[in-house]
Amino acid sequence: MSDIKHSNIIETEAFRDRIATVDESGKRKWIYAYQPKGKFYTIRTVLSVLYFLIFFGLPFIQIDGRPLFQFNIPEAKFIIFGKIFWPQDFFIFGLTMVTFVFFIVLFTAAFGRLFCGWACPQTNFMEMMFRRVEYWVLGDAPAQRQLKNAPWTAKKIFKVGLKHVLFFLLSFIIANFFLAYIIGIEELKKIIIEPVTEHIAGFASIIVFSGVFYGVYAFFREQACTVVCPYGRLQSVLLDKNSMIVAYDYKRGEPRGSFKKLTELHLGDCIDCHQCVKVCPTGIDIRNGLQMECVGCTACIDACDHIMDSINKPKGLIRYASENSIAKAEPLRYTTRMKLYTALCFFLLAVLSVILITRKDVDATVIRTAGMLYQERGKDSISNLYNIRMVNKTNKDLQIEIRLLDEKGSIQMVGSSTIKMTKEAQAAGTFFIVLPKTSIKERKTKIALIILENGKQVTAATTNFLGPAI
Repeated sequence: MSDIKHSNIIETEAFRDRIATVDESGKRKWIYAYQPKGKFYTIRTVLSVLYFLIFFGLPFIQIDGRPLFQFNIPEAKFIIFGKIFWPQDFFIFGLTMVTFVFFIVLFTAAFGRLFCGWACPQTNFMEMMFRRVEYWVLGDAPAQRQLKNAPWTAKKIFKVGLKHVLFFLLSFIIANFFLAYIIGIEELKKIIIEPVTEHIAGFASIIVFSGVFYGVYAFFREQACTVVCPYGRLQSVLLDKNSMIVAYDYKRGEPRGSFKKLTELHLGDCIDCHQCVKVCPTGIDIRNGLQMECVGCTACIDACDHIMDSINKPKGLIRYASENSIAKAEPLRYTTRMKLYTALCFFLLAVLSVILITRKDVDATVIRTAGMLYQERGKDSISNLYNIRMVNKTNKDLQIEIRLLDEKGSIQMVGSSTIKMTKEAQAAGTFFIVLPKTSIKERKTKIALIILENGKQVTAATTNFLGPAI
């Protein structure tokens, strides 16, 4: 019994020296993860199909001639739910980022890394697409390890070559759709159909993206989660003892030992089979407790449940739980704190949604022309010269007319009486505001303008009118 306890202590503490994918000398250990089987893996498989349909389908969905989502960084043009956003809408992006950060904090504090295991694109593409191709071509983990150590024969060259060809082909397809989210599906079609010489930058982007995705999924793999992604490091300060995590029930499982000694030595339910380690895509031992590398994929839960079934023990030795629920042998509770955090998440999303929905289609900024004094118009009127800059966020051309809201005066446009705005573009104009002297009570008078299109108000603006001191 003492030997078992001693080995457990050594095994439990060893993981603190280094991450699971690095050996004593600092070299990377390649992870040969077994393919999981079980309830959670089946659910994740179904969800991954849905995610892939969404990822590959969204670029084709349009609203009023616009893509549903587009993030055209080079042109500083962003489309979200069919609405276009320009740099002038930076405050909305700022609010979106703040909302996103709050959402991550609140969601993680309540539900741990649920997003990583169930919805993260890196996890879904790696585990549900590329690794499945790897299983299909090379076989399960033992076959992959055996092939790695085998000499280079025609069969090995064919299998390894086929794997990398398929990996690059998938990466190329993903890169095309990734670019579609930036430039739009119509521009992507032009790159595909028209000569390469007419779209050198676009074609080069596809090749670069393909190379990046291929490098990540063929070689970098789980390192993207354990080394690059900061989410694992954030969870150490965001989680508490009531947060939902993938956890090992040490109260029930310890002390662990072989199945043969389970009864005679009065051991815990864990038979030390290491199946939970073998299926882990980041190579950790969940029995050591929650670790930064755990992405919450539930593969260890499925593996452990299968073993518990085979030895006629209750499932749930590894399960979704909290530290407090494990320590007190209680089921996971949806605590008041988790309910509050969930409500705050929905509130933040609702506020952001209202802002996005109620955002104006036309923005106008009116500025009095710098360096110009007011001008007297006859004996009873004063005029000021103004510049107006507008952004048309709609997908149609507009004829804009400017009027005073309440003031007893007039607007005299310089040039045409209206300003023509092409779709999804900016426009500028110059005009005089003429007010009677009787309306000017102060050195600066605040006046309101309304912007009309076909007699319908589309936005409003305010500015200052400079007049003689009274």
